[in-house]
Amino acid sequence: MNNVLIVARKEIREGLRNRWVLATTLLLAALALTLSFLGSAPTGNVGVNQLDIVIVSLSSLTIFLVPLIALLLSHDAIVGEMERGTMLLLLSYPIGRNQVILGKFLGHLAILAFATLFGYGAAAVALAATGTEIDAASWASFVSMLGSSVLLGAVFIAIGYLVSARVRERSTAGGISIGIWLLFVLIYDMALLGALVAAGGHALPAGLLDTLLLLNPTDAYRMLNLGSGEAGALSGMGGIAGHTALNATILIAALCAWTIGPLVLAAATFSRREL
Repeated sequence: MNNVLIVARKEIREGLRNRWVLATTLLLAALALTLSFLGSAPTGNVGVNQLDIVIVSLSSLTIFLVPLIALLLSHDAIVGEMERGTMLLLLSYPIGRNQVILGKFLGHLAILAFATLFGYGAAAVALAATGTEIDAASWASFVSMLGSSVLLGAVFIAIGYLVSARVRERSTAGGISIGIWLLFVLIYDMALLGALVAAGGHALPAGLLDTLLLLNPTDAYRMLNLGSGEAGALSGMGGIAGHTALNATILIAALCAWTIGPLVLAAATFSRREL
């Protein structure tokens, strides 16, 4: 375990040196503050807790931004070090390949978690500083949104490692990662919407909608944060949630499976790869 932590610290130090931590934190904080103070302007006085509006806005932002940041962090984690020759140097020490993968994962996850917690947390703190009344349920939903946002980032960090372990060049890993981001964030939902429209208003077979939603980690995240309560009413996802059997436990388990699966495959691929 000590070797894993050493690799994790190495990734965090490199993130600090490359200004990744500062850049992602400032980006998320700037966007979160903008959405907090401007995103609720058109809603008027409708008796809705302002933090709930912020949760809807930040959840929608997370779906687009956090997977992209995670893939940018992780897509060259393996192939990049192999091209530079530093991977061979790292493995010359008494450290296993699985420990390298796990250590890198923990280091990159720590960078993303720091940026998400402080970036998004700035929006909630700023909102509370204005004297806005926020109830306990809204705070609980906000904390849940933060945790699930980090978990969504973990999914795409693991996917980035799988890509990085299988390709031979950094440029190839970058291109595939962008393609994966487009697939999960844009293309998949457009195809799903097209299928629903093609169904002509007929209900999908029982369980099919649940399966389709779970096959996309961003949809699982969307249902987890925007499918119930005030967020469900504000986002329009409450109607879809009413036709599924998915609950928070299933959705969190799906995101965990989406993290563990690619991470295990990345470790298995890397363990068989020649340096």
